[in-house]
Amino acid sequence: MNPRPATTTAAPVSTPVQASSAPRFPDSLAAAVERAWHKAAAPADWNLPRGEFHSALERSAAKRFAGAPADPKKIEAYLDALHARDLALAVACASGSAAAWDVFMVEFRPELYRAARAIVGSAAGGDAAARELADSLYADLYGLRESGGRRKSLFEYFHGRSKLSTWLHAVLAQRHVDEIRRARATDPLEDETREVRAEVEAAAPHAASASVSDADPDRATHLSALQGALAAALAALEPRDRLRLAYYYVDDRTLAEIGRLLGEHEATVSRKLDRTRRDVRTQVETWLRDTKKWKDAQVRACLKCAAGEWPFDLFEHLKPGNSEASARKI
Repeated sequence: MNPRPATTTAAPVSTPVQASSAPRFPDSLAAAVERAWHKAAAPADWNLPRGEFHSALERSAAKRFAGAPADPKKIEAYLDALHARDLALAVACASGSAAAWDVFMVEFRPELYRAARAIVGSAAGGDAAARELADSLYADLYGLRESGGRRKSLFEYFHGRSKLSTWLHAVLAQRHVDEIRRARATDPLEDETREVRAEVEAAAPHAASASVSDADPDRATHLSALQGALAAALAALEPRDRLRLAYYYVDDRTLAEIGRLLGEHEATVSRKLDRTRRDVRTQVETWLRDTKKWKDAQVRACLKCAAGEWPFDLFEHLKPGNSEASARKI
């Protein structure tokens, strides 16, 4: 497949936050913006101007804090927690950088195919249908459609709050739901403006449940319960255990890196991560039994769903630290 699509397809649904609607950051946030820029570490061949990345940060913060009083300290913490490298890649791709697009294809195309196979499952043609679902996204990501004389890319709706891979999973799941609805003629896919219908970052849990609800209603119920149980289990963790999970699963740090940040031996990090995972599973099972009043068979069926692909935003629930300073607070 040509990495730069030649045809356009229907887009999922939302309204981007325009640059003009995003308030400018005060001077007090200059250091946080600079940290985000260095964290993004955009290669020179992406041709990403610092000002363009700065504007993306402003749009992201405007989306996150819409209607809320501007609190520089909260905005600074938000900027420090963003997936800056993913955001920079999305902005560069939306701007038409061929080098950035090539990086995206190398890093994310296998992940998109894997996620599509998990969403489609064994029904509807299996691998062929999954590949078609993933491929249907590329034209909208590349942005062949124009508005006001400029290309409109689906990347403009990514704000960096979640990983780019998590966001892409949500878009795929929503697109799968749209195709099911279109086939059944029960719900129109899009309006005449072809704008995105909902903020896809917030749609991950809903989209994942909806995409499987027609094929397996029990699975949708199980996934919903699993979301609540896992959120409760993570919230009950000791701060240091939560930080260790955040470093490993959200920040993608190695065991050695985590050990240096927390002052622990690499083997100790591995052992404690394993213990925390067991504790989380136990807490999830207890929550399902006590809160949902489920029997053992229902709990087992629910946990079986966790073995498949299902979006869960660890970023929101673990609040990952991004520096040694975060470790020193524990």
